Amino acid sequence: MTTIRFAANLSMLYPDRPFLDRFAAAAADGFEAVEYLFPYAYPAADIKARLQAFGLRQVLFNTPPGGLEASLCEDAWQSGSRGTACVPGREAEFRAGIEAALRYAEALDCPRIHAMVGLRAPDCSAEQADAVLLSNLRWAAGLAQRAGCTLLIEPINPINVPGFHLNRQNHAHTLVQAVGSPHLKVQLDLFHCQRVEGNLAGQLAQALPSGRVGHIQIAEAPDRHEPGSGEIDWPPLFALIEKLSAPGAMNRWEGWVGCEYLPADSGPGGTSRGLGWLRALRSAGA
Repeated sequence: MTTIRFAANLSMLYPDRPFLDRFAAAAADGFEAVEYLFPYAYPAADIKARLQAFGLRQVLFNTPPGGLEASLCEDAWQSGSRGTACVPGREAEFRAGIEAALRYAEALDCPRIHAMVGLRAPDCSAEQADAVLLSNLRWAAGLAQRAGCTLLIEPINPINVPGFHLNRQNHAHTLVQAVGSPHLKVQLDLFHCQRVEGNLAGQLAQALPSGRVGHIQIAEAPDRHEPGSGEIDWPPLFALIEKLSAPGAMNRWEGWVGCEYLPADSGPGGTSRGLGWLRALRSAGA
């Protein structure tokens, strides 16, 4: 019986259901927590009611990808915006997004927010983008500290998201160390890491005991479906996460693993049928 804590990503799982109906589906499949991209299209009270009704914890969501109004989040996403934290001249958007996200986090009792780094501006060097990013993150980490929340930055692969400024794990860890706040950590997405760097076991073994990883996400590579459908050897990775998060482990990692993948079967009931990998993990050794 695995002790890894998995969270259902409701932006991707259960695509056959309206968003607010996905909470019930996740609970029925045994998930105890959820994450998703954005909550802003819905009143926080409506989401909170679903969480309470189905005994779920909210563990992560993203800051708005752009714009000064969180209500226009979907428009910004559809127009290609992927965050503003590294973009000169968009500091006001970043700050407005952080403030909106923290209001939702407080209402939903969510301890983590993914602060979206964004695409590097065409006329901006990597060094300039880092300078803007660090300035924004230092400001945001202070706000997160007062709110009792942790911000996360996520390296995203440039194959799926061309132009994204933050691609590699060591870059993210360097930024977190430069800010020097316990309220800023790395979001380690194994799908993106596999597409850029590989060596997932080595990445986990080095990163999790560092205390700088606040959340893990998983998806198969290269097609972003459920584990077991592609090139990644998942059983030893799950065993390693379990070992590093076990009680008594040195520098024990305590966090959630978000299932942020696109079900290969997107039809009615397809997500649940595709959870064979999780059922096997739950029953192993029981």
